[in-house]
Amino acid sequence: MDLSIVIPLIDEAESLPELTAWIERVMQKNAFSYEIIFVDDGSTDNSWEVINQLRTKNPHIKAIKFQRNYGKSAGLNEGFRAATGDVVITMDADMQDSPDEIPDLRRMILEEKYDLVSGWKKKRFDNTLTKNIPSKFYNAMTRRLSGIYLHDFNCGLKAYRRNVVKSIEIYGDMHRYIPVLAKWAGFKKIGEKVVEHRARKYGSTKFGLSRFINGPLDLASIMFVGKYGKRPMHFFGRWGSICFGLAFVIFVYLVVTRLMHPEIGLSNRPPFYIVLAAMVIGSQMFLAGFIGEMISRSAPNRNAYLIEEKLI
Repeated sequence: MDLSIVIPLIDEAESLPELTAWIERVMQKNAFSYEIIFVDDGSTDNSWEVINQLRTKNPHIKAIKFQRNYGKSAGLNEGFRAATGDVVITMDADMQDSPDEIPDLRRMILEEKYDLVSGWKKKRFDNTLTKNIPSKFYNAMTRRLSGIYLHDFNCGLKAYRRNVVKSIEIYGDMHRYIPVLAKWAGFKKIGEKVVEHRARKYGSTKFGLSRFINGPLDLASIMFVGKYGKRPMHFFGRWGSICFGLAFVIFVYLVVTRLMHPEIGLSNRPPFYIVLAAMVIGSQMFLAGFIGEMISRSAPNRNAYLIEEKLI
């Protein structure tokens, strides 16, 4: 299989026939063997019925339907599990991503030996105030913290070597930071390609204002998990030991001062209570490190989705 095209969607019934026909034309023109994996993330319109109709005409279509809405990350994760192509392409179902970009993305993976190629929507047709400006801020912050120099981390149009998607797990809202997940999994050659961004033709955007809050929180989570996910004691234990050690040194100093100068009280001095608080906090952080070591990456149901129907 040359290509697996993973398309998560919710309430995109109007765009699916046109998008599928466009992908078919590109695949036939380039003589690719391929599969299209639609992941219906709990649509409330007739998207699933449209997908079933399309499957009767195109045997390359596979489909997964969630029983309710779980989010884009869940859709991508399940699509990655089902993908069998040598190169995996992800794109949105709203037709703002162009299937004409697929051959060149595949070439970059196979010929230029990239592990992951992310699209860069250099010229956008989104609302500048609510999307473009926040997007530039988050991308700049992610570049600085991750050391991955991409302009558009959250672009839905990406290409992956198959072993990349089989080596990462996407949950929560981590789809925004897939290149960071790939880097932490050991895939270093990550590039980007300027891609066409099209104005939305059908429906309306499914992303709300919550992404302004969730985005930085997800980035903080992924940076912490990526660095300390398998060794939480290195973080909690280190800072807990530093906090407790400094507090203990100051406590000894206060006791020695009290013994040398009996007229100086101990319990009526503010540093005494600061030291006690610091020692308690240090001990708690140290214990948190031990607990973190025991439960690190051990949740068996992190990606337990209720799949209503699967056509694979």
